[in-house]
This record gives sequence, structure tokens and C-alpha cells, in this order.
Amino acid sequence: MKAYLLLLVSAVFLMACEPSPEPVEKLEPDAKDLSTPNDDSTLMQQPIQQPIPEKRPHKMTLHGHTRTDEYFWLRDDTRKDPQVLAYLEEENAYFEKVMKPVAGLQETLFEEMTARLDPDESSVPYLKAGYWYYSRYEPGKEYAIHARRKGNMETTEEILVDGNQRAEGHEFYRMGGIEVSDDQRYVAIAEDTTGRRINEIRILDTKKGEFLPDLIVNANSALAWSADGQYLFYINKNLETLLGYQLLRHKLGTDSSEDVLVYEETDNTYYNGLTRTRSGEFITLVHMNTDTTEFQLLAADDPLGTFKPFLPREVGHEYHIDHADGRFFIRTNWNAENFRVMSVKLEDSADKSKWKELMPNRKDAMVSSIQAFEKWLLVGERKDGLRKVRVMSHDGSTDHYLDATEEASVMWPYTNVSIDTDNIRYGLSSLVTPNQVWEINLNSGESKLLKANRVLGNFASDNYRTGRMLITARDGTSVPVSLAYHRDTKLDGSAPALIYSYGSYGSSSDPWFRDSIISLMDRGFVYVIAHVRGGQEMGRAWYEDGRLMNKKNTFRDFVDVTKGLQQKPIIDPTRTYAMGGSAGGLLMGAVINMAPELYHGVIAAVPFVDVVTTMLDETIPLTTGEFNEWGNPKNKDAYEYMVSYSPYDQVSAQDYPNLMVTTGLHDSQVQYFEPAKWVARLRDRRTDSNKLIMHTNMDAGHGGASGRYRRYKETARNYAFLVDLANTER
Repeated sequence: MKAYLLLLVSAVFLMACEPSPEPVEKLEPDAKDLSTPNDDSTLMQQPIQQPIPEKRPHKMTLHGHTRTDEYFWLRDDTRKDPQVLAYLEEENAYFEKVMKPVAGLQETLFEEMTARLDPDESSVPYLKAGYWYYSRYEPGKEYAIHARRKGNMETTEEILVDGNQRAEGHEFYRMGGIEVSDDQRYVAIAEDTTGRRINEIRILDTKKGEFLPDLIVNANSALAWSADGQYLFYINKNLETLLGYQLLRHKLGTDSSEDVLVYEETDNTYYNGLTRTRSGEFITLVHMNTDTTEFQLLAADDPLGTFKPFLPREVGHEYHIDHADGRFFIRTNWNAENFRVMSVKLEDSADKSKWKELMPNRKDAMVSSIQAFEKWLLVGERKDGLRKVRVMSHDGSTDHYLDATEEASVMWPYTNVSIDTDNIRYGLSSLVTPNQVWEINLNSGESKLLKANRVLGNFASDNYRTGRMLITARDGTSVPVSLAYHRDTKLDGSAPALIYSYGSYGSSSDPWFRDSIISLMDRGFVYVIAHVRGGQEMGRAWYEDGRLMNKKNTFRDFVDVTKGLQQKPIIDPTRTYAMGGSAGGLLMGAVINMAPELYHGVIAAVPFVDVVTTMLDETIPLTTGEFNEWGNPKNKDAYEYMVSYSPYDQVSAQDYPNLMVTTGLHDSQVQYFEPAKWVARLRDRRTDSNKLIMHTNMDAGHGGASGRYRRYKETARNYAFLVDLANTER
């Protein structure tokens, strides 16, 4: 549900998306499953009793309309109710029984996927204050090791934090943030061991090689050091709503009970983030909801000072800032639907009449990000539905796009730590090209490949094809579609297909390389991304046409893309599958209510399906910050519109596709009880006998299992479900 804001503020906060980890018992391969294709009845050779939860009608009346929720009782905020836990465990047991016949296939897929991973994977090192920083994996290990080398990459490695050691004793582990003080001595880390994105913050003294006694709890993952390394700023969370709402200042070496409250956000429709500018001169506190932004600044060398607004919040005004060359560069939608780029001195920041335009608003391209340097400006753009990188010099002598090697590729500004450089880094990828990191000298134009991700095994990009096409939706809108498939697969209507989309929060489903889909393409699948309205692939208007009272366009686009691909014909109408997670899970729930006959099987991961009930309850994490995305059902028009598409409210007596639903007991984004109630209602009302299974990860949250390898257990499980249905195991 929150993927858009996590994606949007990643450059500002820390982060958090690129939409994930836990031990799963290893499944023994079954030779019969590996050699013999399964027909649709394979998983149900013997009758298996489905869980049937008790109905306890709960009536909810608003605007003269009454909804009855028979499974409202499945909500347990303590996550300790014996009856609720028993039901979830019963569903898990049923899930395992139904999936048991494809255990061998699942293990085969898992082994394929993990065998492609580079066991010595590492990040591209970057230089900061005399140290080269990087992260790396060791063969077979689940978590990254964060390390550095002084002077050059030939000197002795200094391990800062070993995620594998930190994860010991925890079923779930994720390092949410890591920040090094300016003197390079102290390393602050934020760690989540529950999956609910509630972090504990600890501080490593690299000189002594041990963690300080300092311990901060109930925080989000954003961290910022003062310039002198004596103060650490962080954001405290409300443990009921899980909103980060208080900015606190921690003095090194003191108890967290002595931390000073610097700012408290009183408007619970805003999310709050924290970071340092790339210049290092300022600490930034950002307040953001779906369409309004405000930055506050504090000089990093004045930690006891007061944060002051760069520009006080204006409803409907979104802006983001970067600092270099003694001024601020601003990405803003002020009188610019697709955003423009402007600059201003700090002393004039609150007076927009003094902002200077550097790049105007354009209808054919949207500014998605900026990185400012002393001499250069690096702009991430969306143009023609694709991500591109544009370079501009401050003196106006240079203005051009960096070259892409493929028509359907994705390009983005990479991590560029220094602002005083002519060498900038950018990324390049496509559905069939593993991620690459390039560096280009903007003076000479000379570029070099710093790293191309290795995909082990027999993978070769030349064995696969990728492309883009447009499909006309029912209202005449042309919807972009990205495809990837094996070169031997014919696009003549005979191939099974998996169609993926998200379609909310302006979060675009870009055609990145996804190593897991190789296993599908090798089995004859066409992998499809439907770039439906609600994302921003085609600019800001694309997003506006897929939110609030236009939300149904998202669902209609997905249905119409499916029909278009089936009718051309490109994919097999009898073996068409769909998948989406979180708000994409809402999409799945909506389309199978609208057009269940189009899909043979669907996977809905952590699906946001009980839209109205959730958006009426402001105690549920993230609800208040979503009003500008979905609408506030306290308003009658919004309520009626939301009820009309809410997957849970619209479940009816009809045939549904084969359906796999996944959730996490500790999910802080989409609470587990939404998918649990949805599955229960589907079981009660559907008229088919197709597979309907739900798995609850009892140890994880929204992102699923933690760990580099463990997460592929879930992917392999999902794909085994699809491959079995499609009967395409070779």
C-alpha cells in the first residue's frame, strides 16, 4: 500500500522500496514432479478439507448504507488471539497440503534461481573522506557485509557491520539504514527484527571496534549525523499508527531517555523523513503526503540550532531539493504538471518569485529526480514512457541525454556521493539485460563500465527478447506494455503469460532486469508488464488519471491489456496469469471481480483489498496518509466510489480463477486480516472449485522473508503454482 511514498522518498530519507526475508524448511525434490507435467487436477488428487472460518456478522453503517462483515473478528491487533492464530495456521496447513505435489518443482525453481546468483556479489565502491565504502556477500550467506578500505581498494578490508552476525537469533532481519559520521569514526545502524519496520538504532565505534551502550528503540530507518559527529538525529514512531512523527536529537554517549524532541508533526496525513544533503552542509527534515511536500533545514554544523522551512508547505505543491554550487536546485510542480527544475539561494528560498527556472515544464517528459554538482546537473526523466538521464552544465554549454544501448531500457542516476566531480555514475538495465553501472567523464565524454551484474549458469541475454507495444483501452487511451520472452517462444497466441502491474501512488513498473523470470521464460512464458494508469510512466497526468475518483481506470487498463494480448493473439487465453502485490494486490482483487474469465490463475501478494474499512480506521498504520490517494470515505461520494471497486466488498457468487494469496502476520503496510477476510469471503461465495490458497508468513511483514537466498523460496513457490497450472514444465 505504501510503495509509492517509499519509492518517492528513497532519495530523501535513506530509504525504503524496490517493493523484502526467513528460514523455510528445505523441500526434497520429487522426481515424478520434475519429469511429468501436471494437469489442473494434480494438486487436488485427493479431497483436502478447506478451512471454513466462523461467520460473526459485524454491521457498519455510513451515509445511509450498511455493510456486513462476517469476518471482522479476524482482526487482532495484538496478534495473540488463539482463535485467529489457529485459523491462520489452519490456512497454512491447507496451503502446504495443496502445494505438496509440486514440492519438487518448487525446489527445482529455487535451485535454478539461486544458482544464478553471484556468490561474491558486491556493490560498486564509492570514495568518501579517504575511504572506499562498499557492501558484499559471501557465498551462501543471507545478508550483506558492509565494509571499507582506506586509501584504495588494495588495502586491508575493515568490516563495519556483518549483517549475518547481526541477524543471528532472529527469524527476520533487515538493516534499514546505515550512516557514517563525518570523521568516519562512528557508524549508526537501524535494524528491524520483526518485519513491522520498527527499528532499533545502535552506534558502532570503529576505533574501538565495538558498539556503544547507546540504544534507541521504536524508530524509523532514517538517520542523520551532525557535522561534528556528536549528535545523531532520528525519527520516533507512533506505535499505534506506526507513523514517524517526532524528530529527536541524540547526544553521543548518553541514554536515549535524555534525547531532545526537536520537532513533532501534528498533521497525521504527512509522512516524515530525514537525511543530509549530498553537499553535507544541511540536515533536511521532509514532510510529505501524496501531493504536498515541505522541507526544513538545519545547518549540519549547528546541531543545537532550529530547523527552518525551505518553503512552508503549500497544499498541492510538491518539491524536492539538492544543494551544490552555493545554491539549492529544486524539482517542483509549481505551475508545472510534469515538474520543472529551478534554483535559488537559501536566503531567498521562501520567495518563489526569486526562483530561477533552469528547465521548463514539458508535456512530453517528466522530471523524476535531480542530482546537483558543482558544475553539473543530472536529471532523471521519464520520456516516451521510459526512464532516461539528462546532463546539463551550469554554464549552459552542455545539455544532452546519455545514450541507451536498448530501445526498451531503463536508465537512472546512480549513487553519486561527491558533488565536486566531473565523473558521474548512472545505471542501465532492461528485462533481458542485467543491471550495469557506468561512469562517464562529462568533460571528455569518455565512459567506462564499472560493473555488470553477473548471472551465472547458462544465461545469455541473446537467448531472450524484449520489446514494447501499445494497447488501446476502452476509452481510447494507449497503454504501454513491456514484454520479455525466450527467443524460441512464438508470440502467436500459444504461449502462457504472466502479466504484472502495480498502478498506484505514481509508482511506475519499470522494465528492470528480474533474474527470477528467467525460469518462467525458459518454460515458454511471456512476461508482461502492463504500465497502467496510476503509475507515472507517461507523466503526471498518467498518475492523476488513476487515483481518487479515476481509480477504476487502473483496473480497466489491466483488463483491456489482457484482452488485447489475448485477441491479437500474442498470448494463450487459456493460460493467462496475473500477479500484483500490496496496492497491486488490490488491482488483482478488482480485476478478478470484474473479469475473472480472463485469467486461469492469479497471485495476490499482501493485497490491500478491504479498502473502505481500512480507510475509515485512522488507527491503522498509514491510513491517514492515504486519503489523497484513495479518497476519504467519510465523504459520501468517495465512500460510494470506493465501495464500488473494493475487492472485499465486491466479492460475488461467480467463478473465480485459481488464486494464491500471501500475507505476513507482522505486516505494517497491509494488515494480515485484509487478505485473511478476503479469502474467507471468497470461499463462502464463489461458485467454482478452483484452487484458493493463502499463506501467512508468521515471522515477517510487508516485504516477505528476509535474506538473499530465502526470499527466493517465496518466489519459487509462487512460480511453481503458475508453472503447474500452465502445464509447461519441460
